[in-house]
Amino acid sequence: MAGPGQVVVAVEVAGLTFIETQIRRGTDPWHEPPVLPYVPGGLVAGRVDVVGPGVDQAWLGRRVLAWTGETGGFAERAVGSVEALFPAPDGLGLPEAVALYSDGSTAQGLVEYARIRPGDWVLVEAAAGGVGSLLVQLARAAGARVIGAAGSARKLDVVRELGADAAVDYRAPDWTGEVRALTAGAGADVVFDGVGGDIGRAAFAVTARGGRFSVHGAASGAATSIDPAVARRAGVEVIGIDQLFGFGTHVNRWAREIMAEAAAGRVRPLIGQTFPLDRAADAHAAIEQRTALGKTLVLV
Repeated sequence: MAGPGQVVVAVEVAGLTFIETQIRRGTDPWHEPPVLPYVPGGLVAGRVDVVGPGVDQAWLGRRVLAWTGETGGFAERAVGSVEALFPAPDGLGLPEAVALYSDGSTAQGLVEYARIRPGDWVLVEAAAGGVGSLLVQLARAAGARVIGAAGSARKLDVVRELGADAAVDYRAPDWTGEVRALTAGAGADVVFDGVGGDIGRAAFAVTARGGRFSVHGAASGAATSIDPAVARRAGVEVIGIDQLFGFGTHVNRWAREIMAEAAAGRVRPLIGQTFPLDRAADAHAAIEQRTALGKTLVLV
């Protein structure tokens, strides 16, 4: 039921992020463990089915993306605030719109903050993931030379298909040596660290002097934290994971920008797997086990 200022969306697509798997497990350091009963899912897409008191009737029947908060998205119908609705662009499918709104806006923000220059060497960790696959494409579009790092032969093939200049397997003992060789010993001018842990620390070590090391994820379980004194000695600007806390006010702008890029054919979201609602647990498992390619979605 829609209350004042709310709508009910007939859900067709529900998004899913790595952080949401941590929230469900109660292991995310920035969120309280969920209180049962709990329905996962925050971002949904579909048509507005019901409008609550004070909501313009013109919303009825419109294709929208809606933010439900941190719960309630994995359902046939979801309630959201009218203030948080984002009209789905014409000519873009709802699955693509969901992928671009969440991962795409994040990638757009990371690229903006990292200030990529033409000719830069850019290292993207988890380059076959939802955010990573878009970072590869956006860095290429900015005129950079891109090295995509991933953890399986299948994912490395995808990274090459996305247009990366090189793909390296970060399971290999000397993968950072390969990065050094590709960059003529200098290292990467920009590193996008979405993995953290040992891989993140190794990637910092191959960031070029004068480069930017941008942290946005912790797929390993721990975000990379670099001592400021170490960063100063290395001559590297560290853009920490706390940058994400300032992204909220820019999400709609970045989403519009990257959706326009997708509509023009310059980028495409990589939707690697979809699951029906009754297999939502399998969707979470695919992300947790790191077998997923690109974006994982639940289709209702």
